Amino acid sequence: MDALDILTDLEHVVPFFQPIFNAEEHKIIGYEILGRYINGIDDISLGPFFQDDTIPEEYRIEVDNVVFNKAMEVASHSGEQDLLWFVNRDAGLLMMDDGEGFLQLIISFQEKGINPEHIVLEISDRNEHSIEHLINYYKSFGIKIAMDKVGSESSNFERIAGIEPEILKIDMSSLRSNNAGPAYIDVLHSLSILARKIGATLLFENIETPYQLQFAWKNGGRFYQGFYLKKPQKELVEKDILKEKLKLEIHGFILSEKKRIQSFFDLRIELHTKFQELITRNKKGQNPSEFLLSIGESVNGIAFRMYICDEDGFQLSPNLYKSGDQWLLQPKYEGKNWSWRPYFLENIIRMRTGKKGILSDRYSDIETGEVIRTFSLPLNEAKFLFVDLSASFLNEREGLF
Repeated sequence: MDALDILTDLEHVVPFFQPIFNAEEHKIIGYEILGRYINGIDDISLGPFFQDDTIPEEYRIEVDNVVFNKAMEVASHSGEQDLLWFVNRDAGLLMMDDGEGFLQLIISFQEKGINPEHIVLEISDRNEHSIEHLINYYKSFGIKIAMDKVGSESSNFERIAGIEPEILKIDMSSLRSNNAGPAYIDVLHSLSILARKIGATLLFENIETPYQLQFAWKNGGRFYQGFYLKKPQKELVEKDILKEKLKLEIHGFILSEKKRIQSFFDLRIELHTKFQELITRNKKGQNPSEFLLSIGESVNGIAFRMYICDEDGFQLSPNLYKSGDQWLLQPKYEGKNWSWRPYFLENIIRMRTGKKGILSDRYSDIETGEVIRTFSLPLNEAKFLFVDLSASFLNEREGLF
């Protein structure tokens, strides 16, 4: 559609509102404001118009402001004082007047009951402009900042740290089914950890399936948005419109997660019991290599690699590695130090203190590329056995993957 058709017909430029739901009360906490052009037949998204760099900046700003003004008129008459209003703005356009025009637009609605604290400015992490000082200026008025499209492309963690957004919007478009690769899922999980570290709230957007909603809930998502919940529309809706639906679905997620966690702890107890019996039966009078070889046949189908380390992470034994039907010693690993691995020393202290085995989280093995877990347990105060569990064994355990 020609840009001039829109500019000469601003009467038919309108805001649409897409609800955003929260996890703790299962109700609407705000709306993302989206521009639409109504041509009498269809509601046409203005997204391509705003992202088209060939359209003069002043034209895009004018249409942006029309959408915002009309949205704020709806907001001011809604009678809702605590809703958040998510607004998309191009950082380059904001910088044309140092952000002053957009700020004054927001402030002009204060008398109508819309405070800057209820405006959430969405900034994409793909934008190349340096806007940290502008973000800090807006924050001084209470405006909240959301980093948009996090996870859809290579995210700029340095930029996220510089802006310190209150909200991280994670795009779920690439997770349309439960066939998404473990690496992608781990990246999203890492973003949830980042959000917790910087004190940001996670908003998962583009949720289109129950699986995506469950993933968002399971990975620390506090806010949810997407067609599976509600499509954008011209009118605001009741805050509790999905309360019962979300309550029921999240209850199902809770039951599933409790079952998964119980399976995890049951497996840890099972492995601890099995290896304690093997240790008691075999370790007396044997050096580390002899000990590993003596228990190898008893863990066929369970493990594919074992080794012994001291409390500082130095490997005291060769690797015992399962190759085909044979257990082989790999002396080249003896003497290496693994204390640099995440949580290694913490786990040593946990094993020493608790006198029990530990089952790691899942991770991709550097050598085999398979997603595995490691079970470790103390042999005595100074030696610890590490057992890399085979992926096939773990896959047989419901809920672990």
